[in-house]
This record gives sequence, C-alpha cells and structure tokens, in this order.
Amino acid sequence: MTRTRMLLAGALTSGACLVAGTSAQGSSPAGHLAKAAKVSLRKTAVGTILVNGSGSTLYRFTKDPRNRDSCAAISGCLQAWPALSTSGKPTAGPGVKKSLLSTIKLPGGAKQVTYAGHPLYTFAASGEAGETAYVGEVEFGGSWDAVNAAGGTVK
Repeated sequence: MTRTRMLLAGALTSGACLVAGTSAQGSSPAGHLAKAAKVSLRKTAVGTILVNGSGSTLYRFTKDPRNRDSCAAISGCLQAWPALSTSGKPTAGPGVKKSLLSTIKLPGGAKQVTYAGHPLYTFAASGEAGETAYVGEVEFGGSWDAVNAAGGTVK
C-alpha cells in the first residue's frame, strides 16, 4: 500500500471514529483537550523535536500564517491533523522555551497551542510516541513539518 493510501486510510479511520463520537485516542477533531497541554522535547531520527505530553510528534502546517490556524477551514484537515488544544495555560518541559508557548482561539472556542507563533498539531494516524514517518508530508495544500526548540522547521 502506498504512503498516500495509508494516509487516506488513516484519515478515513479517524473520521469514522469521530463520527461515533470519539477517536482512538479519545480526542475531538480539535485535538487533545487537557487541563494544560505540556510541550516537551524528544530526540528522534530527524533530530530533537517538540512532542506533546504523550510523546507524540508536534507539527506545524506551512499554510498557516502566524498565530492563525488554516487547517480548521479545510474539510477533513483537523480530523487528520488534530490541533494541540488546551483548557489551561500550556506548560514547557525541559529545553522548551516557555516564552515561545502561547494559544490562539479556534472556531468553536477551543484554545490551540502555538510555539513561536506557529499553531501546533498532532497526526491522527500516528502509531507511537516519537514517530517521525510523517514529517515533511504534503497534504491539504501545505507541508507538515516537525518543530525544534527554537521554533524552526525540521524536515
């Protein structure tokens, strides 16, 4: 099966779970809603990158302007690439610059975590903590890149 077909299958599977009211990870299309999202660093095959509290790779979407989520306006995008959401102020793990963490408001009122002005996302079909197979993936009109501690892209 090609990578594109696997992406589509993952997005469709995720979407089917969302229709049932929950995803495999218990999240909504807007991502994981936690008391306070934690952003940490993890060493991976592509370098040291940002991860969420569960160790899942965090991505930035090249189509997003600074401090604005473009994915939310694209049909199916948030189902495949859930926003990292928080109900509290995001917290920084060791090596993560607290001053670069912030939030923006999504349609519907949820708060999405940003880093250096870039909205952060996970990938719904990701199978394990620290997985980097989808870094640099081109989908929904832009590239999905990992983020380093300085807020730069990792491809």
